[in-house]
Amino acid sequence: MVGPLYDFLANPLGAVRLTFEKQIALGSDPSTFDLKDWGVVDVFHHFLFNQAYLSQVPILTPSTISLVQPNTLVRFRGMIQDMLGNEFYVGAFKDGSVWRTNKFMDVSQFPMPPSPDVRIWERRLLYCIPVPGLNTWAESASEPAINGSLDWISDQRDKRRRMDFETTHCNDFHLSGNEFDNFPSSKRMREDGKPSPSSQSQDHKTEGAFSSITWPAQADKDSLPCLVKIYNSPESDLKLNDMFEFIGILTFDKELTEEKYDNDECSDDMCIHLPPSKVPRLHCIIHRKLALNDFLRNPPQIEPKPHLIKDMRQALVKHLTAILGNDEVAAHFALLHLLSRVHARVDNVAVGKLSLNLTCLNKKSAYLFGNRLRTAIENLLPFTHCIPLTVAYLNKASFAPQKDYEINRLIPGVLQLAEGSHLIIDETQLETGILSSVGVENARLLKDLVELQKVEYDFKYYKMEMATDVQLLVLSEGKSNIMPADVIIPLLPSPINSSELVSTEAVEAWRWYLATVRSLSHNIESEMQKVVENDLVAARQADRSLGSQDFSRWLTMGRLMSASFGETSLSLDHWQMVKELERQRRERLKSNIISFC
Repeated sequence: MVGPLYDFLANPLGAVRLTFEKQIALGSDPSTFDLKDWGVVDVFHHFLFNQAYLSQVPILTPSTISLVQPNTLVRFRGMIQDMLGNEFYVGAFKDGSVWRTNKFMDVSQFPMPPSPDVRIWERRLLYCIPVPGLNTWAESASEPAINGSLDWISDQRDKRRRMDFETTHCNDFHLSGNEFDNFPSSKRMREDGKPSPSSQSQDHKTEGAFSSITWPAQADKDSLPCLVKIYNSPESDLKLNDMFEFIGILTFDKELTEEKYDNDECSDDMCIHLPPSKVPRLHCIIHRKLALNDFLRNPPQIEPKPHLIKDMRQALVKHLTAILGNDEVAAHFALLHLLSRVHARVDNVAVGKLSLNLTCLNKKSAYLFGNRLRTAIENLLPFTHCIPLTVAYLNKASFAPQKDYEINRLIPGVLQLAEGSHLIIDETQLETGILSSVGVENARLLKDLVELQKVEYDFKYYKMEMATDVQLLVLSEGKSNIMPADVIIPLLPSPINSSELVSTEAVEAWRWYLATVRSLSHNIESEMQKVVENDLVAARQADRSLGSQDFSRWLTMGRLMSASFGETSLSLDHWQMVKELERQRRERLKSNIISFC
Protein backbone atom coordinates (compact mmCIF):
# COMPACT_ATOMS: atom_id res chain seq x y z
CA MET A 1 0.00 0.00 0.00
CA VAL A 2 1.01 3.61 -0.31
CA GLY A 3 1.64 4.63 3.26
CA PRO A 4 -0.10 6.29 6.20
CA LEU A 5 -0.02 9.94 5.04
CA TYR A 6 -3.69 9.95 4.05
CA ASP A 7 -6.92 8.14 4.74
CA PHE A 8 -9.19 6.90 1.97
CA LEU A 9 -12.44 8.40 3.23
CA ALA A 10 -11.51 11.91 4.35
CA ASN A 11 -8.50 12.44 2.07
CA PRO A 12 -8.91 10.27 -1.06
CA LEU A 13 -6.87 12.74 -3.11
CA GLY A 14 -3.90 11.73 -0.95
CA ALA A 15 -4.10 8.24 -2.40
CA VAL A 16 -4.43 9.68 -5.90
CA ARG A 17 -1.40 11.92 -5.43
CA LEU A 18 0.90 9.39 -3.76
CA THR A 19 0.14 6.53 -6.16
CA PHE A 20 0.83 8.92 -9.04
CA GLU A 21 4.13 10.06 -7.52
CA LYS A 22 5.12 6.45 -6.89
CA GLN A 23 4.63 5.52 -10.54
CA ILE A 24 6.52 8.61 -11.72
CA ALA A 25 9.39 7.66 -9.40
CA LEU A 26 9.46 4.24 -11.03
CA GLY A 27 9.99 5.87 -14.41
CA SER A 28 6.45 5.69 -15.85
CA ASP A 29 5.51 8.10 -18.61
CA PRO A 30 2.60 10.37 -17.48
CA SER A 31 1.42 10.58 -21.09
CA THR A 32 0.08 7.02 -20.81
CA PHE A 33 -2.07 7.72 -17.74
CA ASP A 34 -4.93 9.19 -19.75
CA LEU A 35 -5.68 5.81 -21.31
CA LYS A 36 -4.84 3.56 -18.40
CA ASP A 37 -4.92 3.77 -14.63
CA TRP A 38 -1.64 3.99 -12.71
CA GLY A 39 -2.81 1.75 -9.88
CA VAL A 40 -5.08 4.04 -7.89
CA VAL A 41 -8.22 2.03 -8.75
CA ASP A 42 -6.62 -1.15 -7.39
CA VAL A 43 -5.73 0.68 -4.17
CA PHE A 44 -9.31 1.84 -3.64
CA HIS A 45 -10.77 -1.51 -4.68
CA HIS A 46 -8.62 -3.25 -2.08
CA PHE A 47 -9.71 -0.82 0.61
CA LEU A 48 -13.42 -0.89 -0.22
CA PHE A 49 -13.99 -4.52 -1.08
CA ASN A 50 -11.10 -6.66 0.15
CA GLN A 51 -10.94 -4.81 3.46
CA ALA A 52 -14.75 -4.31 3.49
CA TYR A 53 -14.89 -0.56 4.11
CA LEU A 54 -17.58 0.11 1.50
CA SER A 55 -20.26 0.53 4.16
CA GLN A 56 -18.24 3.38 5.68
CA VAL A 57 -18.58 5.46 2.51
CA PRO A 58 -21.53 7.88 2.86
CA ILE A 59 -24.25 7.86 0.21
CA LEU A 60 -25.30 11.13 -1.36
CA THR A 61 -28.97 11.89 -0.71
CA PRO A 62 -30.90 15.15 -0.23
CA SER A 63 -30.54 14.67 3.54
CA THR A 64 -26.78 13.94 3.52
CA ILE A 65 -25.48 16.36 0.89
CA SER A 66 -25.27 19.16 3.47
CA LEU A 67 -23.28 16.94 5.85
CA VAL A 68 -20.55 15.53 3.65
CA GLN A 69 -17.48 17.63 2.92
CA PRO A 70 -15.91 18.39 -0.47
CA ASN A 71 -12.94 16.24 -1.53
CA THR A 72 -14.11 13.26 0.53
CA LEU A 73 -15.07 9.80 -0.71
CA VAL A 74 -18.79 9.30 -1.38
CA ARG A 75 -21.22 7.03 -3.17
CA PHE A 76 -24.05 7.97 -5.51
CA ARG A 77 -26.69 5.51 -6.69
CA GLY A 78 -28.76 6.50 -9.66
CA MET A 79 -29.73 6.27 -13.30
CA ILE A 80 -27.87 7.80 -16.23
CA GLN A 81 -30.42 10.34 -17.49
CA ASP A 82 -28.22 12.14 -20.02
CA MET A 83 -24.76 11.70 -21.51
CA LEU A 84 -23.24 15.17 -21.71
CA GLY A 85 -20.19 14.43 -23.81
CA ASN A 86 -16.47 14.51 -23.18
CA GLU A 87 -14.37 17.11 -21.38
CA PHE A 88 -10.69 17.86 -21.91
CA TYR A 89 -8.61 19.03 -18.97
CA VAL A 90 -5.00 19.41 -17.87
CA GLY A 91 -4.42 15.96 -16.43
CA ALA A 92 -0.75 16.28 -15.59
CA PHE A 93 1.83 19.05 -15.64
CA LYS A 94 5.40 19.62 -14.57
CA ASP A 95 5.97 21.96 -11.64
CA GLY A 96 9.68 22.62 -11.85
CA SER A 97 11.15 19.16 -11.83
CA VAL A 98 8.09 17.52 -10.21
CA TRP A 99 5.16 16.03 -12.09
CA ARG A 100 1.70 16.82 -10.64
CA THR A 101 -1.71 15.38 -11.54
CA ASN A 102 -5.16 16.95 -11.61
CA LYS A 103 -7.04 13.71 -12.12
CA PHE A 104 -10.24 13.36 -10.04
CA MET A 105 -10.28 17.12 -9.36
CA ASP A 106 -12.14 20.20 -10.60
CA VAL A 107 -9.36 22.60 -9.58
CA SER A 108 -5.67 22.05 -9.14
CA GLN A 109 -4.24 21.66 -5.64
CA PHE A 110 -1.00 23.29 -6.80
CA PRO A 111 -0.13 26.48 -8.69
CA MET A 112 0.27 25.79 -12.41
CA PRO A 113 3.26 27.73 -13.76
CA PRO A 114 3.67 28.13 -17.52
CA SER A 115 5.31 24.96 -18.73
CA PRO A 116 5.72 23.08 -22.01
CA ASP A 117 5.30 19.85 -20.05
CA VAL A 118 1.49 19.69 -19.96
CA ARG A 119 -0.59 16.59 -20.62
CA ILE A 120 -4.17 17.01 -21.87
CA TRP A 121 -6.50 14.21 -20.83
CA GLU A 122 -10.15 13.42 -21.43
CA ARG A 123 -13.10 12.33 -19.26
CA ARG A 124 -16.78 11.58 -19.87
CA LEU A 125 -19.62 13.53 -18.27
CA LEU A 126 -22.84 11.84 -17.18
CA TYR A 127 -25.89 13.57 -15.73
CA CYS A 128 -27.34 11.12 -13.22
CA ILE A 129 -30.48 11.22 -11.11
CA PRO A 130 -31.96 9.01 -8.38
CA VAL A 131 -33.72 6.05 -10.00
CA PRO A 132 -37.20 7.31 -11.02
CA GLY A 133 -39.94 5.91 -8.82
CA LEU A 134 -37.53 4.65 -6.16
CA ASN A 135 -39.63 3.65 -3.16
CA THR A 136 -38.65 4.74 0.34
CA TRP A 137 -37.85 1.24 1.59
CA ALA A 138 -35.44 0.68 -1.31
CA GLU A 139 -33.16 3.58 -0.47
CA SER A 140 -29.54 2.56 -0.46
CA ALA A 141 -28.89 2.57 3.27
CA SER A 142 -30.58 3.34 6.53
CA GLU A 143 -30.12 6.73 8.15
CA PRO A 144 -28.21 5.27 11.12
CA ALA A 145 -25.65 3.71 8.78
CA ILE A 146 -25.27 6.96 6.86
CA ASN A 147 -24.93 9.00 10.02
CA GLY A 148 -22.37 6.57 11.39
CA SER A 149 -20.19 6.87 8.31
CA LEU A 150 -20.49 10.65 8.40
CA ASP A 151 -19.38 10.74 12.04
CA TRP A 152 -16.40 8.56 11.15
CA ILE A 153 -15.43 10.85 8.28
CA SER A 154 -15.77 13.92 10.51
CA ASP A 155 -13.24 12.47 12.94
CA GLN A 156 -10.85 11.58 10.12
CA ARG A 157 -11.24 15.02 8.54
CA ASP A 158 -10.20 16.72 11.79
CA LYS A 159 -7.16 14.47 11.93
CA ARG A 160 -6.30 15.28 8.31
CA ARG A 161 -6.38 19.02 8.99
CA ARG A 162 -3.62 18.57 11.56
CA MET A 163 -1.55 16.62 9.02
CA ASP A 164 -2.20 18.65 5.89
CA PHE A 165 0.62 21.16 5.45
CA GLU A 166 0.59 21.36 1.68
CA THR A 167 -0.36 24.45 -0.28
CA THR A 168 -4.03 25.30 -0.55
CA HIS A 169 -3.77 27.57 -3.60
CA CYS A 170 -6.29 26.55 -6.24
CA ASN A 171 -6.02 27.43 -9.92
CA ASP A 172 -8.60 26.52 -12.51
CA PHE A 173 -7.03 23.91 -14.78
CA HIS A 174 -9.71 23.63 -17.49
CA LEU A 175 -8.46 24.49 -20.96
CA SER A 176 -9.25 27.96 -22.22
CA GLY A 177 -10.83 28.42 -25.62
CA ASN A 178 -7.52 29.34 -27.30
CA GLU A 179 -5.67 26.40 -25.83
CA PHE A 180 -8.47 24.04 -26.78
CA ASP A 181 -8.34 25.13 -30.43
CA ASN A 182 -4.92 23.53 -30.70
CA PHE A 183 -6.41 20.06 -30.14
CA PRO A 184 -8.22 18.73 -33.23
CA SER A 185 -9.64 15.77 -31.34
CA SER A 186 -12.24 17.95 -29.62
CA LYS A 187 -15.57 16.10 -29.58
CA ARG A 188 -18.96 15.73 -28.01
CA MET A 189 -21.00 12.59 -27.58
CA ARG A 190 -24.06 11.87 -29.67
CA GLU A 191 -27.30 10.80 -28.02
CA ASP A 192 -26.43 7.15 -28.55
CA GLY A 193 -23.12 7.60 -26.74
CA LYS A 194 -20.84 7.80 -29.83
CA PRO A 195 -18.64 10.72 -30.90
CA SER A 196 -20.25 13.50 -32.89
CA PRO A 197 -19.33 17.06 -33.95
CA SER A 198 -19.17 19.68 -31.24
CA SER A 199 -22.20 21.82 -30.52
CA GLN A 200 -22.37 25.03 -28.54
CA SER A 201 -24.21 25.20 -25.24
CA GLN A 202 -25.68 28.25 -23.59
CA ASP A 203 -24.61 28.61 -20.00
CA HIS A 204 -27.57 30.31 -18.37
CA LYS A 205 -30.16 28.28 -20.29
CA THR A 206 -28.43 25.07 -19.29
CA GLU A 207 -28.36 26.08 -15.66
CA GLY A 208 -32.02 27.01 -15.66
CA ALA A 209 -33.10 23.84 -17.42
CA PHE A 210 -31.51 21.47 -14.95
CA SER A 211 -32.11 23.44 -11.77
CA SER A 212 -35.85 23.52 -12.47
CA ILE A 213 -36.40 19.98 -13.74
CA THR A 214 -38.82 17.94 -11.65
CA TRP A 215 -38.87 14.27 -12.53
CA PRO A 216 -42.45 13.25 -13.45
CA ALA A 217 -42.49 10.21 -11.19
CA GLN A 218 -40.82 12.04 -8.32
CA ALA A 219 -42.63 15.34 -8.26
CA ASP A 220 -43.61 14.84 -4.65
CA LYS A 221 -40.14 14.21 -3.27
CA ASP A 222 -36.77 15.86 -3.18
CA SER A 223 -34.41 14.73 -5.89
CA LEU A 224 -30.65 15.08 -5.93
CA PRO A 225 -29.00 14.99 -9.36
CA CYS A 226 -25.27 14.48 -9.74
CA LEU A 227 -22.76 15.24 -12.49
CA VAL A 228 -20.52 12.18 -12.65
CA LYS A 229 -17.11 12.40 -14.31
CA ILE A 230 -15.86 9.08 -15.66
CA TYR A 231 -12.21 8.15 -16.27
CA ASN A 232 -10.60 5.29 -18.20
CA SER A 233 -13.85 3.44 -18.91
CA PRO A 234 -14.99 2.08 -22.31
CA GLU A 235 -18.00 3.88 -23.72
CA SER A 236 -19.88 0.59 -23.98
CA ASP A 237 -19.73 0.09 -20.19
CA LEU A 238 -22.19 2.89 -19.44
CA LYS A 239 -25.43 3.40 -21.33
CA LEU A 240 -28.38 5.73 -21.09
CA ASN A 241 -30.93 4.65 -18.43
CA ASP A 242 -28.55 2.14 -16.81
CA MET A 243 -28.42 2.11 -13.00
CA PHE A 244 -25.02 2.41 -11.36
CA GLU A 245 -23.33 2.96 -8.06
CA PHE A 246 -20.56 5.50 -8.52
CA ILE A 247 -17.83 5.72 -5.87
CA GLY A 248 -15.57 8.71 -6.07
CA ILE A 249 -14.48 12.11 -4.86
CA LEU A 250 -17.13 14.74 -4.19
CA THR A 251 -16.65 18.32 -5.32
CA PHE A 252 -19.50 20.50 -4.17
CA ASP A 253 -19.44 24.10 -3.05
CA LYS A 254 -22.74 25.52 -1.80
CA GLU A 255 -21.20 28.98 -1.45
CA LEU A 256 -19.72 29.21 -4.93
CA THR A 257 -21.58 32.01 -6.68
CA GLU A 258 -22.98 31.55 -10.13
CA GLU A 259 -21.12 34.65 -11.33
CA LYS A 260 -17.81 33.16 -10.28
CA TYR A 261 -18.58 29.94 -12.05
CA ASP A 262 -19.95 31.59 -15.16
CA ASN A 263 -16.76 33.62 -15.49
CA ASP A 264 -14.81 30.39 -15.66
CA GLU A 265 -12.19 30.24 -18.41
CA CYS A 266 -14.03 27.40 -20.12
CA SER A 267 -14.94 27.22 -23.75
CA ASP A 268 -18.59 26.50 -24.47
CA ASP A 269 -17.59 23.45 -26.48
CA MET A 270 -15.97 21.66 -23.58
CA CYS A 271 -17.37 22.91 -20.27
CA ILE A 272 -20.64 21.81 -18.75
CA HIS A 273 -22.10 24.83 -16.99
CA LEU A 274 -24.08 23.21 -14.23
CA PRO A 275 -23.17 25.26 -11.16
CA PRO A 276 -21.61 23.14 -8.37
CA SER A 277 -23.76 25.15 -5.97
CA LYS A 278 -26.76 23.28 -7.43
CA VAL A 279 -25.41 20.04 -8.89
CA PRO A 280 -22.63 18.21 -7.02
CA ARG A 281 -19.81 16.66 -9.01
CA LEU A 282 -18.50 13.19 -8.39
CA HIS A 283 -15.15 12.21 -9.86
CA CYS A 284 -15.70 8.49 -10.24
CA ILE A 285 -12.95 6.05 -9.25
CA ILE A 286 -15.00 2.84 -9.22
CA HIS A 287 -18.45 2.15 -10.67
CA ARG A 288 -20.61 -0.95 -10.74
CA LYS A 289 -23.90 -1.68 -12.47
CA LEU A 290 -26.83 -2.28 -10.14
CA ALA A 291 -29.51 -4.95 -10.25
CA LEU A 292 -32.79 -5.23 -8.32
CA ASN A 293 -31.11 -7.23 -5.55
CA ASP A 294 -28.81 -4.28 -4.84
CA PHE A 295 -31.80 -2.24 -3.66
CA LEU A 296 -32.89 -4.73 -0.99
CA ARG A 297 -32.21 -3.56 2.52
CA ASN A 298 -32.22 -6.78 4.50
CA PRO A 299 -32.30 -9.72 2.09
CA PRO A 300 -32.57 -13.11 3.83
CA GLN A 301 -29.28 -14.98 3.89
CA ILE A 302 -30.52 -18.05 2.02
CA GLU A 303 -30.03 -19.68 -1.34
CA PRO A 304 -32.91 -19.85 -3.84
CA LYS A 305 -33.63 -23.54 -3.11
CA PRO A 306 -36.97 -24.87 -4.39
CA HIS A 307 -38.35 -25.98 -1.00
CA LEU A 308 -37.73 -22.54 0.51
CA ILE A 309 -39.03 -20.78 -2.59
CA LYS A 310 -42.23 -22.83 -2.52
CA ASP A 311 -43.12 -21.60 0.97
CA MET A 312 -42.48 -17.96 0.02
CA ARG A 313 -44.53 -18.37 -3.13
CA GLN A 314 -47.47 -19.83 -1.28
CA ALA A 315 -47.45 -17.00 1.27
CA LEU A 316 -47.17 -14.32 -1.42
CA VAL A 317 -50.03 -15.78 -3.49
CA LYS A 318 -52.16 -15.79 -0.35
CA HIS A 319 -51.28 -12.14 0.24
CA LEU A 320 -52.12 -11.14 -3.35
CA THR A 321 -55.35 -13.12 -3.19
CA ALA A 322 -56.48 -11.17 -0.12
CA ILE A 323 -55.60 -7.87 -1.78
CA LEU A 324 -57.60 -8.77 -4.91
CA GLY A 325 -60.78 -9.61 -3.02
CA ASN A 326 -60.10 -13.35 -2.67
CA ASP A 327 -59.69 -13.80 -6.44
CA GLU A 328 -57.01 -16.49 -6.48
CA VAL A 329 -56.91 -16.81 -10.26
CA ALA A 330 -56.15 -13.12 -10.64
CA ALA A 331 -53.56 -13.43 -7.86
CA HIS A 332 -51.70 -16.18 -9.76
CA PHE A 333 -51.63 -14.05 -12.91
CA ALA A 334 -50.45 -11.07 -10.86
CA LEU A 335 -47.56 -13.14 -9.49
CA LEU A 336 -46.44 -14.24 -12.96
CA HIS A 337 -46.70 -10.62 -14.09
CA LEU A 338 -44.49 -9.43 -11.20
CA LEU A 339 -41.85 -12.03 -12.14
CA SER A 340 -41.78 -11.18 -15.84
CA ARG A 341 -38.84 -9.53 -17.56
CA VAL A 342 -37.47 -9.14 -21.07
CA HIS A 343 -34.73 -11.76 -21.34
CA ALA A 344 -34.28 -11.76 -25.12
CA ARG A 345 -35.27 -9.86 -28.26
CA VAL A 346 -36.07 -11.51 -31.57
CA ASP A 347 -36.68 -8.93 -34.28
CA ASN A 348 -39.36 -6.69 -32.73
CA VAL A 349 -40.50 -9.27 -30.18
CA ALA A 350 -39.55 -8.70 -26.55
CA VAL A 351 -39.38 -12.28 -25.24
CA GLY A 352 -40.38 -12.69 -21.61
CA LYS A 353 -42.69 -9.71 -21.08
CA LEU A 354 -46.13 -10.35 -19.59
CA SER A 355 -48.25 -7.23 -19.35
CA LEU A 356 -51.51 -7.61 -17.43
CA ASN A 357 -54.90 -5.95 -17.93
CA LEU A 358 -57.31 -6.31 -14.99
CA THR A 359 -60.82 -5.51 -16.21
CA CYS A 360 -64.26 -5.16 -14.58
CA LEU A 361 -63.00 -2.19 -12.57
CA ASN A 362 -65.08 0.97 -12.43
CA LYS A 363 -64.00 4.13 -10.62
CA LYS A 364 -65.26 2.86 -7.27
CA SER A 365 -63.74 -0.63 -7.42
CA ALA A 366 -60.55 0.71 -9.01
CA TYR A 367 -60.18 3.12 -6.11
CA LEU A 368 -60.55 0.25 -3.66
CA PHE A 369 -58.71 -2.65 -5.27
CA GLY A 370 -56.43 -0.51 -7.42
CA ASN A 371 -55.11 1.39 -4.42
CA ARG A 372 -54.64 -1.82 -2.44
CA LEU A 373 -52.75 -3.43 -5.31
CA ARG A 374 -50.67 -0.33 -5.95
CA THR A 375 -49.67 -0.10 -2.29
CA ALA A 376 -48.75 -3.79 -2.24
CA ILE A 377 -46.59 -3.46 -5.36
CA GLU A 378 -44.87 -0.37 -3.95
CA ASN A 379 -43.97 -2.42 -0.87
CA LEU A 380 -42.62 -5.29 -2.98
CA LEU A 381 -40.75 -3.71 -5.91
CA PRO A 382 -38.00 -1.05 -5.76
CA PHE A 383 -39.20 1.22 -8.61
CA THR A 384 -42.91 1.79 -9.20
CA HIS A 385 -45.01 4.38 -11.01
CA CYS A 386 -48.71 5.03 -11.48
CA ILE A 387 -50.31 7.08 -14.25
CA PRO A 388 -53.97 8.08 -13.79
CA LEU A 389 -54.86 8.18 -17.47
CA THR A 390 -57.19 11.01 -18.51
CA VAL A 391 -57.67 12.90 -21.75
CA ALA A 392 -56.26 16.06 -20.15
CA TYR A 393 -53.16 14.18 -18.96
CA LEU A 394 -52.56 12.58 -22.36
CA ASN A 395 -52.85 15.96 -24.05
CA LYS A 396 -50.47 17.69 -21.66
CA ALA A 397 -47.80 15.24 -20.46
CA SER A 398 -44.39 14.72 -22.08
CA PHE A 399 -44.05 10.96 -22.36
CA ALA A 400 -40.97 10.78 -24.58
CA PRO A 401 -37.63 12.37 -23.67
CA GLN A 402 -36.84 15.26 -25.99
CA LYS A 403 -33.55 16.74 -27.10
CA ASP A 404 -33.24 20.49 -26.58
CA TYR A 405 -30.49 21.67 -28.90
CA GLU A 406 -30.47 25.20 -27.49
CA ILE A 407 -29.06 23.87 -24.24
CA ASN A 408 -27.76 20.61 -25.76
CA ARG A 409 -29.57 18.49 -23.16
CA LEU A 410 -31.97 15.56 -23.14
CA ILE A 411 -35.11 16.69 -21.30
CA PRO A 412 -36.64 13.72 -19.44
CA GLY A 413 -40.05 12.26 -20.20
CA VAL A 414 -42.50 10.18 -18.20
CA LEU A 415 -41.44 6.97 -19.97
CA GLN A 416 -37.69 7.34 -19.43
CA LEU A 417 -37.54 4.58 -16.84
CA ALA A 418 -34.91 2.25 -15.43
CA GLU A 419 -34.84 -1.44 -16.23
CA GLY A 420 -37.07 -3.38 -13.86
CA SER A 421 -39.53 -0.55 -13.25
CA HIS A 422 -43.22 -1.30 -12.72
CA LEU A 423 -45.87 0.95 -14.25
CA ILE A 424 -49.58 0.96 -13.40
CA ILE A 425 -51.90 2.63 -15.92
CA ASP A 426 -55.28 3.49 -14.36
CA GLU A 427 -57.59 3.73 -17.36
CA THR A 428 -60.77 3.80 -15.25
CA GLN A 429 -60.50 7.61 -15.11
CA LEU A 430 -60.52 7.95 -18.89
CA GLU A 431 -63.66 9.72 -20.11
CA THR A 432 -64.96 10.86 -23.47
CA GLY A 433 -62.89 13.67 -24.95
CA ILE A 434 -60.79 14.78 -27.89
CA LEU A 435 -57.13 13.92 -28.06
CA SER A 436 -54.80 16.56 -29.42
CA SER A 437 -51.83 15.66 -31.59
CA VAL A 438 -49.79 15.40 -28.36
CA GLY A 439 -52.39 13.06 -26.86
CA VAL A 440 -52.43 10.85 -29.94
CA GLU A 441 -48.63 10.65 -29.89
CA ASN A 442 -48.61 9.79 -26.17
CA ALA A 443 -51.20 7.04 -26.72
CA ARG A 444 -49.00 5.61 -29.47
CA LEU A 445 -45.96 5.69 -27.19
CA LEU A 446 -47.87 3.75 -24.51
CA LYS A 447 -49.02 1.19 -27.08
CA ASP A 448 -45.45 0.69 -28.32
CA LEU A 449 -44.22 0.29 -24.76
CA VAL A 450 -46.78 -2.43 -24.07
CA GLU A 451 -46.32 -4.28 -27.36
CA LEU A 452 -42.63 -3.79 -28.14
CA GLN A 453 -41.01 -2.71 -24.84
CA LYS A 454 -39.52 0.27 -26.65
CA VAL A 455 -39.75 4.02 -26.16
CA GLU A 456 -39.18 6.42 -29.02
CA TYR A 457 -36.93 9.35 -28.02
CA ASP A 458 -37.46 12.61 -29.85
CA PHE A 459 -34.24 14.20 -31.13
CA LYS A 460 -36.20 16.78 -33.16
CA TYR A 461 -34.60 15.91 -36.51
CA TYR A 462 -35.04 12.18 -36.05
CA LYS A 463 -36.52 9.60 -33.67
CA MET A 464 -34.57 6.88 -31.91
CA GLU A 465 -36.08 3.74 -30.39
CA MET A 466 -34.65 2.81 -26.99
CA ALA A 467 -35.21 -0.70 -25.66
CA THR A 468 -36.66 -0.90 -22.18
CA ASP A 469 -37.90 -3.48 -19.68
CA VAL A 470 -40.94 -2.19 -17.80
CA GLN A 471 -43.71 -4.28 -16.24
CA LEU A 472 -47.09 -2.89 -17.37
CA LEU A 473 -50.30 -3.33 -15.35
CA VAL A 474 -53.49 -1.79 -16.80
CA LEU A 475 -56.63 -1.22 -14.73
CA SER A 476 -59.75 -0.72 -16.84
CA GLU A 477 -63.50 -1.29 -16.96
CA GLY A 478 -63.41 -3.19 -20.22
CA LYS A 479 -60.57 -4.37 -22.40
CA SER A 480 -58.15 -1.49 -22.88
CA ASN A 481 -58.32 0.01 -26.35
CA ILE A 482 -55.08 1.95 -25.90
CA MET A 483 -52.82 -0.70 -24.41
CA PRO A 484 -53.15 -4.26 -25.79
CA ALA A 485 -51.86 -6.25 -22.82
CA ASP A 486 -50.59 -9.81 -23.09
CA VAL A 487 -53.06 -11.11 -20.48
CA ILE A 488 -56.61 -9.80 -20.06
CA ILE A 489 -58.51 -11.10 -17.06
CA PRO A 490 -61.73 -9.87 -15.47
CA LEU A 491 -61.36 -9.36 -11.72
CA LEU A 492 -63.99 -11.22 -9.68
CA PRO A 493 -63.63 -9.98 -6.10
CA SER A 494 -65.79 -11.01 -3.20
CA PRO A 495 -66.64 -8.69 -0.29
CA ILE A 496 -63.29 -7.96 1.28
CA ASN A 497 -62.39 -8.29 4.89
CA SER A 498 -60.08 -6.00 6.78
CA SER A 499 -56.51 -6.03 5.54
CA GLU A 500 -54.35 -8.80 6.90
CA LEU A 501 -51.35 -7.92 9.00
CA VAL A 502 -48.07 -8.79 7.33
CA SER A 503 -44.80 -8.91 9.22
CA THR A 504 -41.76 -6.93 8.12
CA GLU A 505 -39.81 -10.16 7.83
CA ALA A 506 -42.39 -11.61 5.43
CA VAL A 507 -42.35 -8.51 3.21
CA GLU A 508 -38.55 -8.52 3.08
CA ALA A 509 -38.59 -12.20 2.16
CA TRP A 510 -41.06 -11.52 -0.68
CA ARG A 511 -38.90 -8.69 -1.99
CA TRP A 512 -35.93 -11.04 -2.08
CA TYR A 513 -38.07 -13.75 -3.68
CA LEU A 514 -39.27 -11.51 -6.53
CA ALA A 515 -35.82 -10.05 -7.23
CA THR A 516 -34.00 -13.40 -7.06
CA VAL A 517 -36.44 -15.71 -8.81
CA ARG A 518 -36.92 -13.16 -11.57
CA SER A 519 -33.28 -13.56 -12.61
CA LEU A 520 -33.19 -17.37 -12.79
CA SER A 521 -32.20 -18.92 -16.10
CA HIS A 522 -34.62 -21.35 -17.76
CA ASN A 523 -34.78 -24.11 -20.35
CA ILE A 524 -37.18 -26.77 -21.63
CA GLU A 525 -35.91 -30.35 -21.79
CA SER A 526 -36.43 -32.31 -25.02
CA GLU A 527 -39.15 -34.54 -23.54
CA MET A 528 -41.14 -31.53 -22.33
CA GLN A 529 -40.67 -29.84 -25.69
CA LYS A 530 -42.58 -32.72 -27.33
CA VAL A 531 -45.35 -32.49 -24.74
CA VAL A 532 -45.68 -28.73 -25.25
CA GLU A 533 -45.68 -29.06 -29.04
CA ASN A 534 -48.42 -31.71 -28.95
CA ASP A 535 -50.54 -29.59 -26.61
CA LEU A 536 -50.18 -26.54 -28.84
CA VAL A 537 -51.19 -28.52 -31.91
CA ALA A 538 -54.22 -29.93 -30.07
CA ALA A 539 -55.22 -26.47 -28.83
CA ARG A 540 -54.99 -25.07 -32.34
CA GLN A 541 -57.20 -27.86 -33.71
CA ALA A 542 -59.78 -27.22 -31.00
CA ASP A 543 -59.79 -23.43 -31.42
CA ARG A 544 -58.74 -21.89 -34.74
CA SER A 545 -58.72 -18.41 -33.21
CA LEU A 546 -55.51 -19.21 -31.34
CA GLY A 547 -52.40 -17.81 -32.94
CA SER A 548 -48.66 -17.51 -32.47
CA GLN A 549 -49.03 -14.72 -29.89
CA ASP A 550 -51.18 -16.97 -27.70
CA PHE A 551 -48.66 -19.81 -27.90
CA SER A 552 -45.78 -17.43 -27.17
CA ARG A 553 -47.68 -16.19 -24.11
CA TRP A 554 -48.23 -19.77 -22.90
CA LEU A 555 -44.52 -20.52 -23.20
CA THR A 556 -43.69 -17.34 -21.28
CA MET A 557 -46.18 -18.31 -18.58
CA GLY A 558 -44.62 -21.77 -18.42
CA ARG A 559 -41.17 -20.30 -17.85
CA LEU A 560 -42.50 -17.92 -15.20
CA MET A 561 -44.48 -20.64 -13.48
CA SER A 562 -41.38 -22.81 -13.17
CA ALA A 563 -39.33 -19.87 -11.95
CA SER A 564 -41.98 -19.02 -9.35
CA PHE A 565 -41.21 -22.38 -7.74
CA GLY A 566 -37.46 -21.84 -7.98
CA GLU A 567 -37.06 -24.29 -10.87
CA THR A 568 -34.91 -23.65 -13.93
CA SER A 569 -36.64 -26.09 -16.29
CA LEU A 570 -40.28 -26.60 -17.17
CA SER A 571 -41.95 -29.59 -15.52
CA LEU A 572 -45.16 -31.34 -16.51
CA ASP A 573 -46.92 -30.21 -13.31
CA HIS A 574 -46.09 -26.57 -13.94
CA TRP A 575 -47.21 -26.83 -17.57
CA GLN A 576 -50.52 -28.28 -16.43
CA MET A 577 -50.92 -25.37 -14.00
CA VAL A 578 -50.42 -22.92 -16.87
CA LYS A 579 -53.05 -24.65 -19.00
CA GLU A 580 -55.52 -24.64 -16.11
CA LEU A 581 -55.00 -20.94 -15.46
CA GLU A 582 -55.55 -20.22 -19.14
CA ARG A 583 -58.70 -22.35 -19.14
CA GLN A 584 -60.17 -20.44 -16.20
CA ARG A 585 -59.24 -17.09 -17.72
CA ARG A 586 -60.82 -17.92 -21.06
CA GLU A 587 -63.96 -19.17 -19.32
CA ARG A 588 -64.30 -15.81 -17.63
CA LEU A 589 -63.92 -13.98 -20.92
CA LYS A 590 -66.55 -16.19 -22.58
CA SER A 591 -69.10 -15.83 -19.76
CA ASN A 592 -70.01 -12.25 -20.61
CA ILE A 593 -68.56 -11.39 -17.22
CA ILE A 594 -68.59 -7.70 -18.11
CA SER A 595 -72.29 -7.59 -17.17
CA PHE A 596 -71.29 -8.07 -13.53
CA CYS A 597 -68.82 -5.19 -13.51
